[in-house]
Amino acid sequence: MFEETDMENQGKRLNKFIADSGYCSRREADRLIGEGRVKVDGKIGVLGDKILSGMIVTVDDQPLSGRGDKVYILLNKPRGVVCTADPREPMNVVDYLNYPIRIFPVGRLDKDSEGLLLLTSDGEIVNRLLRAAGGHEKEYEVEVDRAITPEFVQKMMAGVPILDTVTLPCRVRRTGERSFNIVLIQGLNRQIRRMCEYLGYNVKSLRRIRIMNLRIGKLRPGQWRELTEEELSTLLAGIGAEG
Repeated sequence: MFEETDMENQGKRLNKFIADSGYCSRREADRLIGEGRVKVDGKIGVLGDKILSGMIVTVDDQPLSGRGDKVYILLNKPRGVVCTADPREPMNVVDYLNYPIRIFPVGRLDKDSEGLLLLTSDGEIVNRLLRAAGGHEKEYEVEVDRAITPEFVQKMMAGVPILDTVTLPCRVRRTGERSFNIVLIQGLNRQIRRMCEYLGYNVKSLRRIRIMNLRIGKLRPGQWRELTEEELSTLLAGIGAEG
């Protein structure tokens, strides 16, 4: 039986209850409910269910607490580690980190890329950060295979046609003969690599150094740390979530 939580009198929606337990994101909770894997007081749950204090919620007959420990971790993901919680992937980031409670990655970073990755047990943050309309900044350091020209920088900034769309305007700054810094507010699949390839360049290395207010700092590949209270407060304010 789960511990009682400070829920409002009208109850908490079933998918939010599952997400707040730290079991998964709200979107994943919707899928579990739709598959009939969630029960409320022994009966198959439905999306409209409201959970009141004292009710027992289970996923695959595993009881949940609506007040899971909320953990927020910054990892400098090494190359070769895959941003998934799927145990069928031998190099999945969750097993790599081997944290003592269930956490999952927020967004993706290519297997061949390295850098900052946020992992958390807070399903609500996952749900908010993955909304494309949020416009949350992500900053990268990139090295390519040949000299960067002013035309390359201008075209990258203006938008490049990939994946049946044109990328949104972004900030690009040349940092060396073959390196540049780029700030995106999109997260298209392999976006930077595809943008470069369209313009005739191949990415040699790609490293994410910032997600919104969160910076990689002195973390070396494979190292991780928990967010500071100030970082968490700023992050929550930036996505319109309560602390």
